[in-house]
Amino acid sequence: MAQLEIKKENGKIYSFIRDKWLIRTPEEEVRQKFVCVLVNEFGYSISQMGEELKVNNSHRGQGKARADIVVWKNEQDKTSGKSAFIVVECKAETVKIHKEDYFQGYNYASWAGASFFVTTNNRETKYFNVDKDYLPKNLEEIVTIPKAEEVNNDNRIKEILSQTKTFTREEFTRLLLRCHNIIRNNDKLSPEAAFDETSKILFMKIRFERAKKGIQVFTVDEYDKQKKIEEIYNANHHIDNPLPYMQVLFNDTKRDFANDHLFEENESIKIRETSFKSILKELEKYNLSDTSDDVKGIAFEQFLGRTFRGELGQFFTPRTIVNFMTEILDPQEGELICDPCCGSGGFLIKAFDYVKEKIEKDIQEQKEKFKNAITAEYPEDMTEKQQLELNERIDKVFSLLNNELEHTHNDSDIDSPYSRLDNLSYKSIYGTDANPRMARTSKMNMIMHGDGHGGVHHHDGLINVNGIFENHFDVILTNPPFGQTVGKDQNIELDDIDNNQERIKLYYSLYGEEYLRQLKDLKRRAEGKKEDGSLSDKEKSLLNLYETGKMTGLTEVLFIERCLRLLKPGGRMGIVLPEGVLNNSNLQKVRDYFEGKAKLILICSIPQDVFIKAGATVKPSLVFMKKFTLEEQAQYDKCVKEAKDIVDNKYASEIELLESDLATKTITKKDYTAKLKLINAKKEAEIKPIIKEKFDYEIPIAKVEKAGITTTGAECENELDYVLEEFRKYNEKHTIWTVTKRNWAYALEANGTINKVTIIDTADWGK
Repeated sequence: MAQLEIKKENGKIYSFIRDKWLIRTPEEEVRQKFVCVLVNEFGYSISQMGEELKVNNSHRGQGKARADIVVWKNEQDKTSGKSAFIVVECKAETVKIHKEDYFQGYNYASWAGASFFVTTNNRETKYFNVDKDYLPKNLEEIVTIPKAEEVNNDNRIKEILSQTKTFTREEFTRLLLRCHNIIRNNDKLSPEAAFDETSKILFMKIRFERAKKGIQVFTVDEYDKQKKIEEIYNANHHIDNPLPYMQVLFNDTKRDFANDHLFEENESIKIRETSFKSILKELEKYNLSDTSDDVKGIAFEQFLGRTFRGELGQFFTPRTIVNFMTEILDPQEGELICDPCCGSGGFLIKAFDYVKEKIEKDIQEQKEKFKNAITAEYPEDMTEKQQLELNERIDKVFSLLNNELEHTHNDSDIDSPYSRLDNLSYKSIYGTDANPRMARTSKMNMIMHGDGHGGVHHHDGLINVNGIFENHFDVILTNPPFGQTVGKDQNIELDDIDNNQERIKLYYSLYGEEYLRQLKDLKRRAEGKKEDGSLSDKEKSLLNLYETGKMTGLTEVLFIERCLRLLKPGGRMGIVLPEGVLNNSNLQKVRDYFEGKAKLILICSIPQDVFIKAGATVKPSLVFMKKFTLEEQAQYDKCVKEAKDIVDNKYASEIELLESDLATKTITKKDYTAKLKLINAKKEAEIKPIIKEKFDYEIPIAKVEKAGITTTGAECENELDYVLEEFRKYNEKHTIWTVTKRNWAYALEANGTINKVTIIDTADWGK
């Protein structure tokens, strides 16, 4: 049967159902495209459909409404006035569908007596079942709707109704677990090693799909076909000991991800070909390029949780904590965001989604602005020709703006344009993790959730790599390792530093002289050279990189300093810390150091229960800080000097007398040293309150008993929502920090194109 194809000409579009030409509006184009989908993919006939159907809800006092597309089980049901089977609500392709739109169309479907409801804007289509007994408080999304030949098949209908999005996530999770178990059973690998091999195959599949532009070809048949080609090539060219074809594919994948430092050069596939092909068979039904992010992303997280929660729980920050910390810091488009110990990537994924939503909202506002501006050029009683011209102009502008939400940059062409989504994905998100397995996991997790993985690396988070270097970031979100210690003998090695000249050239082009300067300094230290070129073992010490390294080797302390160093002046951070860092008397000097570098913005104590399932044994706090601006640092240093001058003057005569006694030998050198030490201790104790008085600011402190997760990982009440709300109110009354924002200004040119200009401005945070 010939496929139904949309018809457009002279600014009009053909309605198959109404059998007439209509003015081509964006909404109408979406409707006619979905009519073609209903016919071509689901097998329904035009004769059993209707458009613009009036549905009544008089018993609820809602009056009349119109459904965009209505489908009956058959033509007889339509002509005899029986209840509809499917109701479809259409939005323009340029309009992002919000949940309230689902409810509106869902109500139409319920009033029309339909069993299924669909909402679509062509870019996104969602399916729901309809419970006719009541209007829903929560919508349950399903995977598909029945095909025409299935409308009277009760068993098939029940099967479709059971295939909710939740079911699909669970199904995908089970599929990943089956792949994992194939390796464990066939190749007798540990859970961690089996996960590594599963990840390699997922990376191979993603690479293969991208190379084919999303076309599903990564199948067993395709594998055997390509393997045969490889064997013939090797035979014709007399290649001895050729690699197994699965290893050839993996080597190609390693090359594609080389800049991400995910795999060692000698890394190989460590499973049998029979296992590899069995996993391919399992994965054939899924095209990861097409599977929605909310399915594969959450499924991958569930797979991670079931596979690793016992062994690597410390790498997982509960979602309630991730959401709260991200909302408090409110990252903006154009800001650089980093997690130097990213674990499974939870903070980076949330930050990516959070900023992406802001971009989508802004694009929608831009569309409305241009639509209103263009429409204002036409009279209210415009002719049909004017209406067609108006639609053409609006369509052109909307299409250009839509490109901002797509990946338009071509990696092979460095000069190709970056959309706003590209800028977020490739230039804004950075992370490292010292555990190679978790670095790969974080990258895969981000790919599954939508992207933003390019800046994630396997690397020690305390050492610079790629774009992760000091004074470079606007926002830091992190949960560093607790209770571990960096030893005095732990050195910076040359192997810790990227020596690939092509990558260094690339990074220099991206980050400039500061990147090169810090790279050279790191190499100097790894070689044990002082700044004057002489040798010193201390220069090699990792602890010697950090001022707090002279006080302690605790990783949580070193990472606080690391994060503050990574931030630009005025940058902000949220960090999970053990409460001992805040109240342990042995760490007072550490706290003094940080108080001289940043303002405390908020401290939130949370129950230990939150991290028990992740293996934590200490009570945590969520600490938010803002690195001093240059002006604030100067102000703080001035306060310190003034405080020291006041106290020095107070004790000057006492010290002078003490020195006189030493000179006249009235006291011994030992007594002099002991008394001077006591005076200096008094001075230090008196200086601190003077500094606090001169550099005074309010520090909000909150304590919650329930943070959305129990000791078993189950959901519970979340008092963090209340803290967030109160903090936002507090922020309305105070200027907490300022944000340097990159805004996009769009100007409509006379020829209908859009000129995009970057505007850098500074705005009060949260305003």
